[in-house]
Amino acid sequence: MKYSQPFLGKIVEVKVDRQLGTKHPKNDMIYPINYGFIPGTLAHDGAELVAYILGIDEPVQEFKGRCIALIHRTDDDDDKLIVCEEGKSYTDEEIRELTLFQEQWFESETIRP
Repeated sequence: MKYSQPFLGKIVEVKVDRQLGTKHPKNDMIYPINYGFIPGTLAHDGAELVAYILGIDEPVQEFKGRCIALIHRTDDDDDKLIVCEEGKSYTDEEIRELTLFQEQWFESETIRP
C-alpha cells in the first residue's frame, strides 16, 4: 500500500487503456466501467498504478478526478485506486458492486483517506 496510499483524497489524472464497453485483450470480459492507470507512477510490481473510474457512463480516454478510496487485494498485494468526479461519493458496498467484474476473484479490503 505504500505506493497507492499517498493518492488517497488527491486529484489524479487517469489515462484510460480499457474503456467502458471494450473487450479484455485476453478473455471474453467486457469492461463495465472505464479502467486505466496513473501515468508516471510506480506500483509494487513495477507497472503504473491502476485506477477504476466510477460514475462516468461513456467511454473516455482520460479522466481527472478524486481518489476516494483504494481496493487493497490482500491475497496478491495489488492495489487499485477508486476515482470519481469531485464531490461524488460511493459506499464500500457500491464500490465492491461496481468493481466485482474483476475483483470477484480476489480477497480485498477498501481503504479510505
